[in-house]
Parts: sequence; structure tokens; C-alpha cells
Amino acid sequence: MTLHLFGNILTSYGTAANNRGENDGNITTLQKILWKNEVHTTVSAEAIRWALRYYWQVSGNGCEVNRRWNDQTNDNEWQAPNFDPERYIDDDVLGFMRAEGAKVDASDENSSRKKGEKLPKGTTTARRGVLEVTRAVSTRPYSGDVTFNAKSGQKGSTSLYGTEVHATRYQYGFAMTPARLHRQDRVIEVLNGLVSLGEVAGNHSRFLYDFSPDSIVLRWTHDFSPRLLYCFEENSDGEISMPDLVRRVQVGDIDPQELWLAGAAAETEDGKKLAQLGAHVSPGIKSTVNRLISLIRQQISCEEAA
Repeated sequence: MTLHLFGNILTSYGTAANNRGENDGNITTLQKILWKNEVHTTVSAEAIRWALRYYWQVSGNGCEVNRRWNDQTNDNEWQAPNFDPERYIDDDVLGFMRAEGAKVDASDENSSRKKGEKLPKGTTTARRGVLEVTRAVSTRPYSGDVTFNAKSGQKGSTSLYGTEVHATRYQYGFAMTPARLHRQDRVIEVLNGLVSLGEVAGNHSRFLYDFSPDSIVLRWTHDFSPRLLYCFEENSDGEISMPDLVRRVQVGDIDPQELWLAGAAAETEDGKKLAQLGAHVSPGIKSTVNRLISLIRQQISCEEAA
């Protein structure tokens, strides 16, 4: 049976804001959604994927990326426009798509198309991303905090603007099936990257918000469903709990031996319950992830040898 990796990540507490960049406007906003009947701020999955690709580019772990970010031009540079998932980790893990229109269309006056002849179709080169990422959602509702600032322009002119700020944590989930990769061992670099994410989101100047996990729960399983997305909850006192995750283990929907919980959540009451139920629970995130990586590497090797 095929093995799948699922995870849910909770960041540290911090202040999220989009810095004012090249776009003019009176308010620099945060993205928001209605979550559990209250307004929460959110960070897109695309921003998280961008940060992961950038980590591979600069980490020095030997990962080649096709879409490289140039800090001098503030733009992406393609190494192989035709894509190469065998060579480039981002083409393999994150997927790609290039759509090209037909070279001749109905409005082409010089077309030699015969009557009744079908128009040529455009072409699409695409690979679906193996890594799927959810939106990051704040654990606390947005209360509408705005800071007001002033920017000096030409002599005698001043620009006034506001910046929305949210003091919160974020949580987001991910899923992937290593067997769908050209190289299954790249699942290890995905884990290493997600554990090490720094700057995520922002505008022209990305704000510093640590997106590395303060707590993380992983599931290495034959089950097709994650069953743990958005499992962290935070009360008004800032205490973290995982009641639904505990319930799913207690009723048998999740095998506790498939769960790996690490970080601050390991020392909560729910973390202790999961440890008693048989889950792998430890306060050390890197050490826990490394133990899971050893298991993944061993089982992938066995599958490839079979």
C-alpha cells in the first residue's frame, strides 16, 4: 500500500503585517477570511510554497531549483523553461504549468485555413504538484489593529498611511505522497524545509515573522485522509490544545503509532494524553523530525527494493 505524509504546523506568536512597498494606498492590508464565524487573518499557500522554494535555493543542501529568485532584480529566473522534474526539486515537488496559445486563430487574415478545417489548439505543459499546502489561518480573531505612519515625499509633502497588524500564531497543513515523486527521497527535503521556514508572506518588503514550527504534528500512514488539519486551538489565555486530534485517536480513526507530535504542544495536557495513547511525543522538533526521517528513508528504500 502507498504511504502518505500529512502534517499540521503551528507557528510561534508574533506580529503579522504587510510592510508598505511600491504600491500607493492609505491602508496596507492583511488578507482575511471568516473562520468559525469570526474574522481571522490568513497567509496564502502560494506564499508558503514560495518560501519553501527559496529555502531550497539558499540552504546549501544540494537542491537545484528551476525557478530561482534574484534578490537584485526582485524577479524569478527560469533555469530550464521546458521544466525538468528529474533534476529540479521544485518542478518535482511543487509542479508546473505553461500554457501556449495556438499559432493561428480565426482572426488571422492571412490564414490559409480551408473551409471547415478545425482551428489549431494551444498546448499545455503541466505537472500537478505533489505537495499540497493549505492556507495558514490565525489562531486568534483579528481585532482590527492598525498603526498609522507618515512618509516624507517632495519638499513640503507628507504621505499618511496605515498598516494593519495582527498579533497571533498561524497554523497550516500539508499533504504529499512520496511515490508520486520522480525521486521519493525528496520528501525528506520537504520536511527539512518546512521545519526551517523563515520569512513568509508580506508585500514589497516582507515582514519578519518566524514561520518555523513552534509545534508540529506529523502522520506517516497508509490512510488516504489527513484527519489532522487545523487541529490546534488557542483559548483567550493563549493556551494550546488539540481536543479533536485526541478524540480521533481515542475512537480509532487515527492509529497513535502513526502520529509524531513535537514542540510546545507536546507538554500540554492533550500532548500528554496522546503520549499515553501511544503517539510519538517529544518537545524537540528537530530531533523528532529526524527520527521520522530515518523511518521514512528506511521504508522508502524497502519499497524501491521490492
